Amino acid sequence: MIRSSKLSIKFSNKEKLGKVDLFIEEYQSVVRQFVELLWKEDKVKSLLPEDITSKVSSWLSARAIQCAGKQASGIVRGTRAKQKKRLYKINDFNKRGMFKKARTLQKIYDETKVSMPIINTVCPELDERFVKQDFQNTTSFDGWITLSSLGNRIKIPIPVKQTKHFNQMNGTRLKGIRLNKKWIAFNFDIPDVEKRTKGSVLGIDIGKKTALSCSNGATSKEDIHGWTLNKIIDKLSKKKKGSNEFKRVQTHRTNHVNWMVNQLNLNDVKQINIEKIKYLRKGVRTNRKLSHWTYTEIFDKLKSKSDELGVQVNELNPAYTSQRCSVCGWVRNDNRKGKLFKCKSCGHTQDADLNASSNLSLNLPPLSKAERLILKNRNGFYWNISDQQPIVADTQLA
Repeated sequence: MIRSSKLSIKFSNKEKLGKVDLFIEEYQSVVRQFVELLWKEDKVKSLLPEDITSKVSSWLSARAIQCAGKQASGIVRGTRAKQKKRLYKINDFNKRGMFKKARTLQKIYDETKVSMPIINTVCPELDERFVKQDFQNTTSFDGWITLSSLGNRIKIPIPVKQTKHFNQMNGTRLKGIRLNKKWIAFNFDIPDVEKRTKGSVLGIDIGKKTALSCSNGATSKEDIHGWTLNKIIDKLSKKKKGSNEFKRVQTHRTNHVNWMVNQLNLNDVKQINIEKIKYLRKGVRTNRKLSHWTYTEIFDKLKSKSDELGVQVNELNPAYTSQRCSVCGWVRNDNRKGKLFKCKSCGHTQDADLNASSNLSLNLPPLSKAERLILKNRNGFYWNISDQQPIVADTQLA
């Protein structure tokens, strides 16, 4: 698996940093030109032909222009990929006679508008033709990264100092880098870890007030400075989008998510069960604060940490997990009131997020869409694992 680690370039002088800024801005301009050209094409290749690369105007070297073209091609193809998959599935459903599913997916396909990506923050991805890495020097810095073949005879030696995260990468450092105005990202090819077969199953509920609630009773806490993810998102919602302060708080949010996930003890865990959340804000009016809540970032960090440790990740349908009593299995929508869960059947009382995480850790039989429509949670029903008690609707309880 490929993992990355960033090193700051703040140890460079103003002249070197100025050259880095100049190159990145020109590179982004070239990528933007390529995207505008490629967006008009029906089929986009990974390596662009000369009749397209010759249309771009820039002082970058031919090699750097080719590199920017390849990156732009990936951006365009990635933007269109989901629609192509939908079109493939529509044709497949029609061939197999599944016309109802084909019509449903066709409606989604027709309603989805794919717009040309806006290129403002793309980071140049440079291979070994542009980069020389030297971590065996005798200077006061841990390494020197020399950038060349950029154009206009620009050559930029950049000093870097290794971080704890960088040094913990137990893998082969690849020759390419990703360049930013503030950092350089190095990629490492780390051997895949064998998946664990022994250990417990940990259910994790991701929430807005308490970011992480685990079935073993662990929850996310404040850091040493008193910050929680909820407080950071509240601060982010008050900043002007695109401002420098907004970007700083975004970085704070990412760092806090990384720290928060790293606090989880997965030593005796073989599998994590987590909610599979899709279309979180689709068709729902959200306030400014909720728009900055980041489920994807939390999930990606959990997945990354699990892969490194050999822990399996299982995504489950979250339907009814927050309304089910983890003790008796009774499901009813008024079992939960905000952060408090109180079972209307057995009287069990617990933090609602911890109760949901306990349900996620169980091997509950999945409920089909038809069953979810029949077993109304307003009246209530029992939902238990097969060797305990069958799933049965019960309308006698008040």
